[in-house]
Amino acid sequence: MNTATGRIVKNISNLYTVEVNNEKYDCRARGIFRNNNEIPLVGDIVEVDLDNSIITKINARKNELTRPTIANIDACIIVTSLKEPDYSASLLDKMLTNVILSNIKPIIVFSKYDLLTDSEKKHFDSIIEYYKSIGIDVLLNTEISELESLISNQTVTLTGQTGAGKSTLINKLDKNLNLATDEISYALGRGKHTTRHVELFKVKDYYIADTPGFSALDVIDDKENIRFAFYEFEEDLCKFRDCKHLNEIGCKVKEDLEAGKILNSRYESYKGMMNNENISNVFKK
Repeated sequence: MNTATGRIVKNISNLYTVEVNNEKYDCRARGIFRNNNEIPLVGDIVEVDLDNSIITKINARKNELTRPTIANIDACIIVTSLKEPDYSASLLDKMLTNVILSNIKPIIVFSKYDLLTDSEKKHFDSIIEYYKSIGIDVLLNTEISELESLISNQTVTLTGQTGAGKSTLINKLDKNLNLATDEISYALGRGKHTTRHVELFKVKDYYIADTPGFSALDVIDDKENIRFAFYEFEEDLCKFRDCKHLNEIGCKVKEDLEAGKILNSRYESYKGMMNNENISNVFKK
């Protein structure tokens, strides 16, 4: 049997396009997958019987997204508008939390910086520097070569609020993806009368998939883990090991907040999520 290892890059009506050594093969999945409640996803690394065009094995995933259904994402570019639509610290922090807790590297790309006044730029410069200081990669949407350096040899997806500039960013990465961007957006939930499919596109040495962003941000299964997505909290040694950083005595996070070491909007985002203003379980491990 002529077998090979490849990556699923497209799925339409249970016909999977698998890329093997830069060649693409249309394959069906073994029936046993359905019996075992296993569903091949775009992004899966799979074993393929090339003679019969059959996927014979799905290798272990490092993560999985449920909207869109895609696996093995290395990084998520969170496109965030600073103006038109206005900047939302709460939305940004919710998306960061979702990405980080799913073992996916977040990259914040701020857009619309050129629309800011000088005083607004000064304000947002401090916010940008804060996110950088806690260990998150942050760029402006004009810094394309720097972004490509961050996502080299990786599989990435994008998210962000409507109008933030996701499609514009994709077209800056590869202008040939203009049509593909529209197709992906509709396929993943925009438009009622279109073929629904997910697809990865190869751009230079990385794969990219667009998403329509989050339609809801309201549920997370395990609140106990939210604090681990706030990197700046990890440096604080609270009096109690299981401190939730809300109303506990001896909370070092609250002390650092009062001292101005923690960005107030970050703590407000954390508090909102912990008090049931939660985020959608769009990602799962």
